Amino acid sequence: MYDYKSLLKRLQEDESLKRLEDRERFVIPKVDVVYEGRTTILRNFEKILSALNRDADHLLKFFLKELGTAGEKDGPRAIFQGKIPAHQIQSKLEDYVEIFVLCQECGRPDTHLIKKDRLLLVRCDACGAIRSVTTRKKRGLTEKEVLEEGKVYEVVISDIGKKGDGIAHYGRYTIYVPNAVRGSKVKVKIEKISGTLAFARLVE
Repeated sequence: MYDYKSLLKRLQEDESLKRLEDRERFVIPKVDVVYEGRTTILRNFEKILSALNRDADHLLKFFLKELGTAGEKDGPRAIFQGKIPAHQIQSKLEDYVEIFVLCQECGRPDTHLIKKDRLLLVRCDACGAIRSVTTRKKRGLTEKEVLEEGKVYEVVISDIGKKGDGIAHYGRYTIYVPNAVRGSKVKVKIEKISGTLAFARLVE
C-alpha cells in the first residue's frame, strides 16, 4: 500500500509526464505555400488558426508586420503581396507560437489571450499561469539576419515590384533593388532601412 506522500509523489510524476507528453504531441503546423503571379498564398491559414486556437486578424496582422508586406484573408487562405519564401513564413509562425501561444510555465499550447489594463496577456487553461506577451523572449535574430546600412549583402531577386524595382528577402527584411532582374543572384549595398523595409543599389 502507498502512504499519502507516496501517492502524492506518484500523482505529481504522472502529471509531469502527462504535461511532457502533451507538449511533445503539439507540433507547429507546416505552412502550405503556393505562388500565383506576384502573390504568395498560404493555403492552410484556416487550419493553422484552428491548431493554435487564435483569431485570424491577430495572426494575420502579426504576419504582415513581421514580413513587411500587405495582405488579406481570403476564405481559408491568407494572401500576401510579393513572393515570400515558405521558410520565412514558417519562421514567423514559430515566433508567433513562442510569443502568443505556448505557456511559459508548463509549455503547453492550451492557452488564450486576454486584455487587462491595455496589456495583452497569455492565460494557460492547463496550469492557470498568466504572463504578459512581453515576458516571453522572442527568438533572437542571428547576425546573418540583421541588415546594416552601408554594408554589402548577396541576395536573390525573387520578384519585381510595381515600380520595376527588384524585390529580395533577407531574414525579416524586404529589400528593394532598382534595375535588378528577377531570379538573379546579386550583391547589393544597403542605403536605407525603415523598419523591415530596406532600399539598396546593385554593386559589382
